[in-house]
Amino acid sequence: MNEPIIGGLRMPKHFFRRLLPSHAHIRDHRHLRWLGEWLHDPNLFHLNRRSAAGGVAAGVFVAFIPTLGQMAIAALIAIFFRVNLPLAVLFVWVSNPLTIPPMIYAALQTGSAVLGRPMLYAPFEPTLEWVLAELERIWAPLLLGGAILGLAGAAASYLVVRGLWRLAVLQQLRRRRQRTRRQRPG
Repeated sequence: MNEPIIGGLRMPKHFFRRLLPSHAHIRDHRHLRWLGEWLHDPNLFHLNRRSAAGGVAAGVFVAFIPTLGQMAIAALIAIFFRVNLPLAVLFVWVSNPLTIPPMIYAALQTGSAVLGRPMLYAPFEPTLEWVLAELERIWAPLLLGGAILGLAGAAASYLVVRGLWRLAVLQQLRRRRQRTRRQRPG
């Protein structure tokens, strides 16, 4: 079977299907039972251009919001917008122990600039102790900056996924046409 390949990866549905858990696995997961009937919507597990791009965008948006329970928030956003839930939860992991410090710093700088507040006087330290000590001064710029960067990241990831998906579909159509031309008697 000739499946479209972009950058060495099978795209689009075939790649994501291998990566994601099944609908039944998520629906029956003991930690997700509280979502009840919401998880029975098959649209949450469809892999098409819109749902995949929306799921990635939801996950990237939430990844930039500095809060606890990011995976649950991404799942709720996916349910509300009826986009791919597993991708939304997966892409929350854009924020991880390696990326959180620069993401927090960028959110602080962005939020401070938008609010017109002076930049932080205390040197930034990527530690929990520093964040807790400075929380009163940084919470507004941190949340605003995180929301702005999250929206920008979500929009960019949405467009990238849709664009790559379209390229993969066009590539698949070209290959199909080439096979058809070769099979026709000359």
